[in-house]
Amino acid sequence: MQIILLSGGSGTRLWPLSNDARSKQFLRVLPKEGSPETESMVQRVTRQINESGINADITVATSLAQKDSVTSQLGDRVNIVTEPSRRHTFPAICLACEYLAKVKGCNEDETVIVMPCDPFTGKGYYRAIELMAESIQNSECKLALMGVKPTYPSAKYGYILPEKPLNEEEGQLLKVVKFTEKPSVSEAERLISEGALWNAGVFAFKLGYLLSMSARYQQHDSYEEYVKNYESYPSTSFDYEVAEKEKSEGVVPFNGYWKDLGTWNTLTDELKITEYGNVTTDGTASNTHIFNELNIPILVLGTENLVIAASPDGIIVSEKSKSENVKHYASHLKSRPMYEERRWGTYKVIDHVEFPDKFSALTKQLTLNPGASISYQRHSCRDEVWTFIDGEGEIVLDGERKPVKRGDVINIPKGQMHALRAITSLTFIEVQHGSNLIEEDIERFPFEW
Repeated sequence: MQIILLSGGSGTRLWPLSNDARSKQFLRVLPKEGSPETESMVQRVTRQINESGINADITVATSLAQKDSVTSQLGDRVNIVTEPSRRHTFPAICLACEYLAKVKGCNEDETVIVMPCDPFTGKGYYRAIELMAESIQNSECKLALMGVKPTYPSAKYGYILPEKPLNEEEGQLLKVVKFTEKPSVSEAERLISEGALWNAGVFAFKLGYLLSMSARYQQHDSYEEYVKNYESYPSTSFDYEVAEKEKSEGVVPFNGYWKDLGTWNTLTDELKITEYGNVTTDGTASNTHIFNELNIPILVLGTENLVIAASPDGIIVSEKSKSENVKHYASHLKSRPMYEERRWGTYKVIDHVEFPDKFSALTKQLTLNPGASISYQRHSCRDEVWTFIDGEGEIVLDGERKPVKRGDVINIPKGQMHALRAITSLTFIEVQHGSNLIEEDIERFPFEW
């Protein structure tokens, strides 16, 4: 069995802790079962898959902006398929399936499970996934869905109408009479009265089923050609392109605990800790969650039903009941990500200033994990000054190696080739200055440490 985890999102629903590079699934705030540690949604889901006993390889389909976050949090436990541009779930799933066929050499008869990387659920969820896989192999069903009993009429879910009314038993595959993606609230009420289920965003099919759909838009001998011609796929969701149109599909009901932690109020409902970071309260705060990623303190006195979050990207103070509206407002506050998790470590922006003559200065604090390295590279539009404040490492400047440690200052003029490797955890301050300070101003070259 192959599992494709979909990892996308624009990072606005849990702003300001989430951004374009660090969407909600990467926030390490969930309590880890049986441990005092916390974990992210994507770490939790991959751990639960492994602990469930499901024998499957995991491939994460993600955007280029989130690739480093996936690598940082999951390492080599998963394969990664990177979209060359953000489109939608249908093209992302097609590309992942072409990867399974062309790179991993999977048979067209192999079962594929597609699921989101951020559901908050229990063990029964993974048993339902096994039943979906079994139904694909043992029935005439071409597409199997997971259905969850609705708790209220909502316009943000798809609705699956089974062939007959549901009983309380799980483990049954029911023929789907109708699939309606994101109806109006009034239509959702009618569907629920008829016994419809929420679409949980989990799909099962044989690999060949999706490859035949992919072939409608492009056919190549190599996976690289599919990546190169990614724009050939329509930018539409799997729900609209496939689930709504398929006539031979079934649904496995899941009646256990299932929750979409997509807003601050739904996320904080599941957290055991109410204060993160440099936070002080007077002890009278009620149902208030405070997250502080800044170096300055936050003081909270006598609040009720609030979420307060501060990061280099911004600050939010919201009533929990209003927090579901943050996406609408945060989309107008977009700037470059001020904090990112990369494959080599993390960075945060400390300051960014632009002068009247368009000359800019950008100051970052970067931390490389032990043994990690930054690629051999050069810039065309900016000079950099690196001031090392902790740890030990090795730098390469135009092919010449030298050790670096706390207190060292390195000037890197535009055009100079440079790379950096951490021996211990290595922290330094980077000051960029020039006329065009963008992440795209980078040219990478191969280098062997």
